[in-house]
Amino acid sequence: MTITYEWRGDIDNAALNALHAEGFGHPVGVTDWRERLLRHSLGWVCAREDGTLIGFVNVAWDGGAHAFLLDTVVARHRRGSGVGAALVAAAAEGARAARCAWLHVDFEEHLTGFYLDGCGFRSTAAGLIAL
Repeated sequence: MTITYEWRGDIDNAALNALHAEGFGHPVGVTDWRERLLRHSLGWVCAREDGTLIGFVNVAWDGGAHAFLLDTVVARHRRGSGVGAALVAAAAEGARAARCAWLHVDFEEHLTGFYLDGCGFRSTAAGLIAL
């Protein structure tokens, strides 16, 4: 089975809502991802296997040098197979092509190995305010 990765790939809201719910452990929502991404994102990457959405990452940005990864998610049956790292690599290439100088990500501690070792991010100090 072939997995394809597409920068700014076509978004099926139902498929992305289902994948997001599986990945983040919440009920399937009705988010209009297509509208959200077109309004707020530099780009996104969709991973598909035989036409089925199995991975996604959103690349938000500040309109200049800084891009930010959000909502990195891989279908449960494909986790640990390199899909996530390939999504991040494609997102980095898309941000680089848009002339961004930095790609940021924040993550929960259990994902440290994935982002730092598997994707090549380096650890930095950051802050967060819960709103």
